Amino acid sequence: MADIARRTEHRYGNRPTMKDVAARAGVGLKTVSRVVNGEPGVTPDTERRVQEAIEALGFRRNDSARVLRKGRTATVGLVLEDLADPFYGPLSRAVEEVARAHGALLINGSSAEDPDREQELALALCARRVDGLIVIPAGDDHRYLEPEIRAGVATVFVDRPAGRIEADAVLSDSFGGARDGVAHLIAHGHRRIGFIGDRPRIHTGAERLRGYRAAMEDAGLPVRDAWVSPGSTNPERVSAAVREMLTAPEPVTALFAGNNRVTVTVVRALAGHPHPVALVGFDDIELADLLGITVIAQDAAALGRTAAERLFRRLDGAEGAPERVVLGTTLLARGSGEIVASAV
Repeated sequence: MADIARRTEHRYGNRPTMKDVAARAGVGLKTVSRVVNGEPGVTPDTERRVQEAIEALGFRRNDSARVLRKGRTATVGLVLEDLADPFYGPLSRAVEEVARAHGALLINGSSAEDPDREQELALALCARRVDGLIVIPAGDDHRYLEPEIRAGVATVFVDRPAGRIEADAVLSDSFGGARDGVAHLIAHGHRRIGFIGDRPRIHTGAERLRGYRAAMEDAGLPVRDAWVSPGSTNPERVSAAVREMLTAPEPVTALFAGNNRVTVTVVRALAGHPHPVALVGFDDIELADLLGITVIAQDAAALGRTAAERLFRRLDGAEGAPERVVLGTTLLARGSGEIVASAV
């Protein structure tokens, strides 16, 4: 019954303090502090009593309070676009590995592609005194971060650059990758190539559309309005765009998909089409190697690692103007992008 009574006295959120440990062990606060922080000056018997009290109470050292006294919290924040997107898994893991190597904890959250939610999340992390931020932006105006950056919050943008402020950024070559992918289709005899991509207000969406147009222009090919469909990655919209391009008076013979989510929907939409249609997608997707999907692959882990390393260099005192690092992409030819136009 006594044990039950003690358990019912527990209140979630009321964690034991060093004062509680000191009272149970019959020692002063300074003695507990020395034991907790591994400092000398405590007899073995006293240390034993303090450790027994710590174990009995379930006490944990308040690291945030300790590091705040040093001016650093040993935490960094990561603002992702969508936690469910497979692209961000290796990116997030790479950031976490770099943070761990620097003795820091990573806290992440998703903006759900909502600029307002991005701002809310980024400022909430700053309010919790993270030392630095890595942001995959959903919005195109990041002036709200200027006071935080001036206050010392190191900030690096990844996948897309900051909007309306100067800040470090680590990007993939979206323009060059898209141009290479479309040129690959052109090299296999295609002249009517459709583009289905993300919203043009998003940097990566705009750059990949620009790369598509550049490849077509380089080859002296026209671009019909009916062949270009930027917008939401919603499967219904993408499927409708595929149908329209394949049934138009000048139907496309090949498609370039602007990101991994679009590619997945395009593959499904093409499954029931009576004739083979060439396809190149930007971003690799799961099982693409088995399905024979040609893609322009980004190195998501390298993006995360490079951004995190840049962040910690800033935290370690690196100065200088903000830098933009652009990582290359790789064309992985697996079959779908090598269907020649005469076979369509």
